[in-house]
Amino acid sequence: MGGSASEFWKTPEQKEREGKRILPKQLDAEDEIAGYASIGDPATSRVPCAGAARRRCVNCPTCQGTGRIPREQERQLVALIPYGDQRLKPRRTKLYVCLAVTICLLTASLSIFFLFPRSIPVLPAGLNASSVGFNAASTSVYLNLTNVLNITNNNFYWVTVVQLDVEVLHQSLVIGKTTMNTLLKMSPLQSGQIYYTVASTILDSNTYNICTWAKVKVHNVLLHVQGTLTCTYLCHSEQVLFEDYQYVDCRGNATLPPAPP
Repeated sequence: MGGSASEFWKTPEQKEREGKRILPKQLDAEDEIAGYASIGDPATSRVPCAGAARRRCVNCPTCQGTGRIPREQERQLVALIPYGDQRLKPRRTKLYVCLAVTICLLTASLSIFFLFPRSIPVLPAGLNASSVGFNAASTSVYLNLTNVLNITNNNFYWVTVVQLDVEVLHQSLVIGKTTMNTLLKMSPLQSGQIYYTVASTILDSNTYNICTWAKVKVHNVLLHVQGTLTCTYLCHSEQVLFEDYQYVDCRGNATLPPAPP
């Protein structure tokens, strides 16, 4: 009774002000309900654009503006992402690209530096020992020469010496040769030595006279030693050539290596 009496005594201006405060809220709620209905209800989802907004509206070519797709196409269709989406602009992209390029270049440079094949120096160290024999009937001189080879591995990987071929020449004639199938493994940046013996025969009367004539004080014979050393590394085979000239005393029965200084 009291509530109806208070409504009765209100002036028209008060009623109009109260109506303005209530009506906008009701309109907002109705718009929100209509918005949800346009998304969830297929019958009411196709709301045409009105007025100037029609020129800016385009229906989705996949769902035709319904907001729904068939369930059997759920794993076949791809969702579109706006071009300006942050997921298409990951952070620190340039940093990651530069870092990847730097790592690749560094890895390639180190690989080339360590795996690039370097030369394998082979230096004859001279005569280690020799023995001499004579045959007066054929005026020939027999020499057994033991020489030394110094080999240096300048690579950063193992090198294996598999074969040694040597020829000994006197006055441009081959007087002896030998072949050794050796197996010398050299570690990176290390050196090694190979001892080899060559049996030689000099069929020359003048050389025989020089070596056997007692009045001659110097009995030296000049020999030319040349050979080939075969090395393998990284599934690759390489042949290294070497040569040396030696003076051999053909009078004595043995030649010892020189004493160290």
